[in-house]
Amino acid sequence: MQFYSGFSLKNEAYLFEEYIKKSQYTACGFSYGAIKAYEQTQKSLACGKRVDTLQLFSPAFFQSKDEKFKRLQLMAYRKNEDVYLRQFINSCFSPHAKKIVQNCTTILEELEELLEYVWDLDSLQKLKNKGVIIEVYIGGEDKIIDVEAVREFFLNVATVTYIKNANHFLQIN
Repeated sequence: MQFYSGFSLKNEAYLFEEYIKKSQYTACGFSYGAIKAYEQTQKSLACGKRVDTLQLFSPAFFQSKDEKFKRLQLMAYRKNEDVYLRQFINSCFSPHAKKIVQNCTTILEELEELLEYVWDLDSLQKLKNKGVIIEVYIGGEDKIIDVEAVREFFLNVATVTYIKNANHFLQIN
């Protein structure tokens, strides 16, 4: 099992233990890491490697957001990276109690990538056609992504698990 961390994070896989399929043929990622897990799955299959399951936990999905939202995010990050990241993590846990997460060094280009990333429905369908089981997990109380847009986008290519009272980290309490 390969886990890809979210933006500005490391070692947060423990928060998803109840959902992670522990198999050497599983790729999974949280938020920004979901993008990386998806891209790595495509590369692995292109190289003839086996991937059975792709698990996307609260995938970073901002293609439903307007350019003004994206510009404001980048402007806030540039203005004060520490304040931006602190507010971002607090929003990820809202409305529930914050748990321990480890931060890693971030760069502006990563934030730009996740804000501008466009998920490709045709590529996801090709993964599914190759036998990859795609699982998407979203929380009903997520303050980071547009949960309804994510559900609607992935519904035809993935099993979408909606956790009613969960936040971006899929935590209920």
